[in-house]
Amino acid sequence: MKRVGFLLNVKPDMIAEYKRHHAAVWPEMLEALRRTGWRNYSLFMRDDGLLFGYFEAEESFAASLAGMAREEVNARWQALMAPFFE
Repeated sequence: MKRVGFLLNVKPDMIAEYKRHHAAVWPEMLEALRRTGWRNYSLFMRDDGLLFGYFEAEESFAASLAGMAREEVNARWQALMAPFFE
C-alpha cells in the first residue's frame, strides 16, 4: 500500500458548491474508486480553498490513476469538477 497526498486550490467563490457536490458523490464514482484501488480517501479544506487530499493506493499511485483513467464515470466527474479549481 502506498500513501499519496496532493494539494489543490478550490476557487474561493466556488467552495460552497464544491462541498455540496462532495457531500453527495455519485455511488458509481465511489465504486470506481474502490474498484481501482483507492482506499482511505479523504479531503481536507481550509477556509481559503486550499485542499489537501490523501489516499492509500492499493498498488501504486500510477496504477490508481491508470485505473481511474479507464472509468467512464471518472471522465464525467472530472469534467464536472474542473471549473472549481484554480
